[in-house]
Amino acid sequence: MESGGVLETRLIEIGRKRFADDVWGRTALLTRGASDFADLFSAAAVDELVSRRGLRTPFLRVAKGGTTFPDSSFTSPAGVGATISDQLDDTALWRKFSDGATLVLQALHRTWEPVSDFSSRLSTELGHPVQANAYITPPQNRGFDDHYDVHDVFVLQIEGTKRWIIHEPVHTDPLRDQPWTDRRSAVADAAKREAYIDTVLEPGDVLYLPRGWLHAAQAQGEVSIHLTLGIHSWTRYALAEQLAQAALAALCDDPEMRGTLPLGVDGPNGEIDVVRGRLAAALAEADTTALFHRTRRGQGRPAPLGPLAQLAAVEGLSPKSAVRLRDALEARLEGLRLSTRVGWLDFPEADLPSVMCALDGEVHSAGDLGVGLVERLLRAGVLVPVEQ
Repeated sequence: MESGGVLETRLIEIGRKRFADDVWGRTALLTRGASDFADLFSAAAVDELVSRRGLRTPFLRVAKGGTTFPDSSFTSPAGVGATISDQLDDTALWRKFSDGATLVLQALHRTWEPVSDFSSRLSTELGHPVQANAYITPPQNRGFDDHYDVHDVFVLQIEGTKRWIIHEPVHTDPLRDQPWTDRRSAVADAAKREAYIDTVLEPGDVLYLPRGWLHAAQAQGEVSIHLTLGIHSWTRYALAEQLAQAALAALCDDPEMRGTLPLGVDGPNGEIDVVRGRLAAALAEADTTALFHRTRRGQGRPAPLGPLAQLAAVEGLSPKSAVRLRDALEARLEGLRLSTRVGWLDFPEADLPSVMCALDGEVHSAGDLGVGLVERLLRAGVLVPVEQ
């Protein structure tokens, strides 16, 4: 994790090393007055997203009393030229909100630029994908019952106050396919015991919860808005899945493994030792590096790119043109091939020094890198122009 980034300057006070050694993935952490988050999100942002951005489901959920409302109860067509039926209906949402429902704005890392930029920076620092949701809860209301998430979260209190009750896990480090509903009774029993944390978050406070930690929250005497940054952690189990996938792919090229079992076979006993031996050998030789990075590239999108600005940069390209690597591209040069979130490119060996220079994230002139190479990378969406 990069020192001095948004983790240390906006979310925690104990320092990156201590957080990594003592807290990350291990225990809950409450940080009072971590930062002023007015630059990230606000009540005005909620109103704009709900009423003026033409959002559709699933960018919003509505919940009350621990259950979610059907999408059809708060969506409608928007008239001539916008007849798509699943657009948010601000009047319906106002009525549900005034009746005590919680609004959940989902995937804000795709719909609200300040949150998108923050999430992207945090993801780069942590090395794990980050998503962002906002929870807007009316006074004295509770959106969801005690539960746990299958990803870590940072809770950022934006406006109002909210009481959080935290209990230790009933199932440590749950995987994506191990939701709290599989342990509903154990969760309910644990929620009756003494809380690990019972506190009221105020604007600027941050609460970190590893996956599996039980939590429930209730707004106090005013509307509460908080951001949840969900960290979709890579796990050793995920690496094991990739290792098995690579080994099985290798066994496809083994004629003996493709062979038919004997006529009249009635069980695996006569063959399993051979299969186990071949599988173990394949696992020992499997290399999952390429699969890891391909999967990682698929877990996010690169920074926004303006088609018109990009066209202007190509048409006005000169040796003095300033360019830089597009953010969040997950670019990786392997041999003569550059793989990114926007595709791959092969280069002649003579271009490799300039390509490696372009990947350093600094600003470069087209003349230094080579105008022809820069044009190719601009057209591919790998480089972007730098405003002078």
